[in-house]
Amino acid sequence: MNDLARSGALRLDPRYVQRVLADAGLHARHNLSQNFLADVDVLERILAEATPQPGRGVLEIGPGLGFLTGGLLAGGAAVTAVELDRGLAAFVAGAYAGAIEAGQLRLVQGDALDQDLVNLVPPPYDVVANLPYHITSPILHRLLGRAPRAERLVLMVQREVAERIAAAPGAMSYLSVFVQYHARARVAFRVPREAFEPAPKVESAVLVLEPYATDDRLDAEAEDQLWRLVQAGFRERRKMLHNVLRRQLPIEPEQVDAALTAVGIAPDRRPQTVAVGEWIALSEALGPIPSAR
Repeated sequence: MNDLARSGALRLDPRYVQRVLADAGLHARHNLSQNFLADVDVLERILAEATPQPGRGVLEIGPGLGFLTGGLLAGGAAVTAVELDRGLAAFVAGAYAGAIEAGQLRLVQGDALDQDLVNLVPPPYDVVANLPYHITSPILHRLLGRAPRAERLVLMVQREVAERIAAAPGAMSYLSVFVQYHARARVAFRVPREAFEPAPKVESAVLVLEPYATDDRLDAEAEDQLWRLVQAGFRERRKMLHNVLRRQLPIEPEQVDAALTAVGIAPDRRPQTVAVGEWIALSEALGPIPSAR
């Protein structure tokens, strides 16, 4: 398997994936949103974005059948892979027994949401993941919300989610503000449904995140206030900002208006139009937000 996963050597298509699953007595589990990559060109493009280096630590979330794992190992990376499915974890362990014995691969069988993700791999490290839609947001909060953060994250996610995360002001969401506060974000490329077996109902995309240095962030208290403000704003994302904040924050309406004026944000702007830097400036202008009225 390791030799097959080297660039250009792996014959990867839906029938091959079906055969591997059948031979191993496995099947795609719908309740775990399992869709296995079945396109070698997409695999190589992911590896090109991940740029595995000899000895470099990589946290892989959801290795599945281990095709991407093999490419990372072939590049010399030291991989820690977290797999929820016991059958798949056993399959990867068997396929890469040599890498495990050599200490190049560490396999963690369990739910990624239950792991201390940022402490599984000694820094500096990178992340490569194929994230089901329903865990994308909580995984991103765990990976970006505290140190030590990865230096680069290459994530396969639902296309709409990737585009929302990397959106410019005008199409922002709470998640895009959170991610873009922590990292540069770009959609590297789209992945069609046919690149997976079984084919999902939606398109996917590869999202690349490059976290900022720790000293570029606010202190813990200021960050907490920032997220309270942003969450309040996006509770009514299509309403005018001054009306939303007056209703959602336990402060006087005059204080909201004065803060918006001070930072040059028109009161009739909608939350999705506000850039990360503007949220930070507005948070600072508002001053401490009481816990309740």
